[in-house]
Amino acid sequence: MIEGGTSLGYRELLQRMRPFVARRVPPSDLEDVLQDIFLRMQRALPGLVDGDRFGPWLYQVARSAIAENHRQRARHPLAADEVEDPCALNEQSGPSPLEVEIAEYLAPLVAALKAPYREALTLTELQGLTQQAAAERLGISLSGMKSRVQRGREKLRGVLEDCCRIALDPRGRVLECEPRLPTGCRCKNG
Repeated sequence: MIEGGTSLGYRELLQRMRPFVARRVPPSDLEDVLQDIFLRMQRALPGLVDGDRFGPWLYQVARSAIAENHRQRARHPLAADEVEDPCALNEQSGPSPLEVEIAEYLAPLVAALKAPYREALTLTELQGLTQQAAAERLGISLSGMKSRVQRGREKLRGVLEDCCRIALDPRGRVLECEPRLPTGCRCKNG
């Protein structure tokens, strides 16, 4: 533990922080988290009022950086892991046949949505316009368009999940899709 009022150099501080961080993050992230800690420390140090509380303050900065690292890894699980074969990602960069098949079912489902959501998703998802361009075309604000797209996606997802069971991998790619009801799937029956 670092005592308050102790004047430590960068190397000594690094020596003391490394084991603390190493116990809490994967080895591949250690240097990045340490760098983040020192960057945060450098930015916030002028605001430290009580110099005697430097040690506890520094460990709080470290815990915050470690927590952010864990959140990043949770948000991007495969991006955080090292890829053994970079060529494998290039082979899978296009849509799978199953994703192409499901995409064919989306247009009728989008067409069945209420007007504001149907227009928003048609322009942004099916026609490929940016949300800004779609907002201008419809004469609404960008925040209004973002809300419509978000709600439309939620409604579309709900309709799709009602009619099909879809399994996704951690990257969001479709692994399998099967109708929940053999005759009641609106996406296959139009």
